[in-house]
Order: sequence, then C-alpha cells, then structure tokens
Amino acid sequence: MRRFILRSLHSNALAPVGYKQKFMDSEVTYHHARAGVLSRTIAILSAVATIALASPSRAADPKPDAVVKTRSIDARVFLDDKIKSDAPLAADCLAEGKKWLDKNAAEAAASRKQDPQFFKDGGWDFERKYAVRSIVADRYVSVLRNDYMDTHGAHPNSDVNTILWDRSENKRISIRPFFVETADKGPTMKAMVKAIIASLKVEKKKRDTSETATDEWFKSVEPSLLKIGAVTLAPSTEAGKSSGLTFHYPPYAVGPYAEGEYVAFVPWETLKPFFTAEGARIFGGARPKGDAEEQ
Repeated sequence: MRRFILRSLHSNALAPVGYKQKFMDSEVTYHHARAGVLSRTIAILSAVATIALASPSRAADPKPDAVVKTRSIDARVFLDDKIKSDAPLAADCLAEGKKWLDKNAAEAAASRKQDPQFFKDGGWDFERKYAVRSIVADRYVSVLRNDYMDTHGAHPNSDVNTILWDRSENKRISIRPFFVETADKGPTMKAMVKAIIASLKVEKKKRDTSETATDEWFKSVEPSLLKIGAVTLAPSTEAGKSSGLTFHYPPYAVGPYAEGEYVAFVPWETLKPFFTAEGARIFGGARPKGDAEEQ
C-alpha cells in the first residue's frame, strides 16, 4: 500500500500549485517550494504519504486499549500483542497512555472553550501506538511509542519515543548498564554522537537531502543520555543478541518536516571498547536484512 501511494504521489509530483487529490481519507494539496525541483517535491509528498499511512483512519486498526472521546477530542491508545502478552509491561504502557489521553483531553477542552471556531469541523484526533521492536537475551524489551496528532493545524504531527524494559526487574531502564561509563560529554557518548551523525548523513544522501546534513540540524543530538535521542536495541541475525543501537528521530528533530522521521543505526562493533560484561554478553551478530526499511 505504501508503494502504491508513493507511486501515485510521484506521478503527480509536477502538478500545479494548489492541485488537490484524495488518498484514502486524506486530501493532499501540492505546494511547490521551487519550480522544477523535482526531488524536493517528491520528498515532501513522501512525507505526506507517511503521515497518511500513520493516520488513525486506516480500517485495519484493531480495537483500542484505551479511548477518550468527547466533542473536543477523539484519542486512542493501542498496545501490540507482544506487549499484551507481558502483563507488567502492558500495565506500565497502558498507565502512561491513559495519562497522555487525559492530558490531551484537558488541553483540547480548554482550546475549544477559548477558540471554538477551530472546532467547527470536529475535535482533535490523537493516537498512540506501543509496539515491540526487539527482545534481547529474553530479558530486554525495546518498545517503540509512536504518536499521531491532528489539532487542525497546517498538517498533522507525529512523534516517536522509546522504552527499554527489563523483564527480570519489571521496570524501565536506560542503556547505562551496558556501558562502563555514560557521563555527559564522556568518551562513550561522544563516540555514539559521532556514529549517529555519520549514519544520518548516509540516510540523507539516500533521500537526496544532503543539503540538510549540517551542524545546525544535528545540534540537538548531544553527547548525553537524555539528549542523544530515543534509543532501542536493534535486532540481530544472531538469536538473543542485539546488532547495535538504533536512534529514532521524529520530523523536525534532525531535518525539516518534509523529510519525515529518521533512524540512525550504530553497530555494536563501534561501541565494543565501552562495553560492560553485560554489554559484551548481549551484543553480537549483524543487523537483519530489511530492518532499516522497516523503520
């Protein structure tokens, strides 16, 4: 389906300014920033296609695990089946998701009261999905948390964050146990930032967006656990192992909105000098073929 939409968008990449076309339940308006710059237009339309596919209007979505529906907002939370099979993890994600629903419901109600004209076509539309990305050593579960938010602005927005769950302790943890030191601006964090930026530059070259592979766009990737980016343990070709770290960046984080989300991969070999005994135990193998395309 994604390929079909992108092909359709590509065929209309040179449509005149203001031209509108329906895709699924979404209406796309073509805005050319510079006449004749085909690659930029395709990049923008590809980002729109990604948002359309992430939109909660897709009929295949299962029943939500938590819902808030009022005149001001329709918001939902979904847990995938792997999360549901782990009761403590499911309870943790659902509790967080419900807080997110309540917070946005309150903000929507306040916004409707202050600016009712912006709700004439309906309320806000929010959706959060929790999905397992990897399970390493039958202990460490990496979860992707993807948000979709439509507040009737210029375009819907999306966000991505991650959870690293320790099954043996039934709690959220960081990647700190896998490295001998993780101090801000320390050698481990500096090595990670260097590898992340190298990965992002490769990805931008693939997308023909190298003009935004600049220090200005990468300045938010800082050598600090709290500021380096949302991280997951990447799956591996070796059972029970992780092939490295993947860092997930939402639109606007390391590039313009039109470029969409980025995922940077840092192979375990790059970080090997900094491993603790536990890090050495869980990392190995190679990144599975196709993993990059699935992110």
